[in-house]
Amino acid sequence: MTLHIHTPLIESRPLSLSTARSIWLKLEALQPCGSFKLRGVGHACQTHHARGARHFVSSSGGNAGLAVAYAGRQLGVPVTVVVPETTTEHAKQLLRLEDARVVVRGSSWQEANAHAQTLLGPEDAFIHPFDDPLLWTGHASMIDEVAATGMKPDALVLSVGGGGLLSGVVEGLRRNGWTDVPVLAVETHGAASLHAAMAAGHSVELPGITSVATSLGAKRVADQALACSREHPLYSHVVSDREALQACERLLRDHRLLVEPACGAALALLERPEVLAPYRQVLVIVCGGATATLEQIRAWREQA
Repeated sequence: MTLHIHTPLIESRPLSLSTARSIWLKLEALQPCGSFKLRGVGHACQTHHARGARHFVSSSGGNAGLAVAYAGRQLGVPVTVVVPETTTEHAKQLLRLEDARVVVRGSSWQEANAHAQTLLGPEDAFIHPFDDPLLWTGHASMIDEVAATGMKPDALVLSVGGGGLLSGVVEGLRRNGWTDVPVLAVETHGAASLHAAMAAGHSVELPGITSVATSLGAKRVADQALACSREHPLYSHVVSDREALQACERLLRDHRLLVEPACGAALALLERPEVLAPYRQVLVIVCGGATATLEQIRAWREQA
């Protein structure tokens, strides 16, 4: 039994009409804790629990931490989530609703993550937000579900933060024999660590994260994500915060579903006809996000 649910795959009539092609949405925002993260995190938590772990520790001010907290509550395992000082009160409250112990430490995820490592005991398991093969295997299940419907896309669009979703999706494409389906990987300006690494030809660390899409805010993308860019047809795209926020509002209007700017980044690529031109059927991973509110999105858009 898995902790994640089988999410709907729908063809978006409004987006299909506006782009003059078939746009399919994999609605990962409907996972119980609000994002795709539950697939990989749930798989990792169940694996570690079966190996004897009696406490989960994570470092995330957002969706990964929420997924660990949810998984821990479902499995009856206590959870500690270390978050940076930039984490909103709303996000911390969501973690506490899942019975997680919340520890605030450091000005960035890197500092929170370093502190989380010091909390690990002999019966504890550390659940990484994005850089773990167990996560990628869990995330790949969303492609299994798409393949089971018989709909094979001409291209797949997703957002990239630390690279966990990308790594999992490429694993899913491979195991379903879809190595010819290109991935259009989208980031926002100010959080484009994959784009920078691909341009440099090696892993690089951004000086800081300046995008409002903080769920994409990994200064350095996972090595596996960079490897995917070399081993699978992958094209990197960067959109503005404003484009991502507009896409969030459009999804809410068209499909009554609120997502974070990190998810809006992928949806924003649908406004670029020159990018979509070679493809007739396009699959977008609506990765979700539980911490954003409509008021916050509108405030960010005013700033942008």
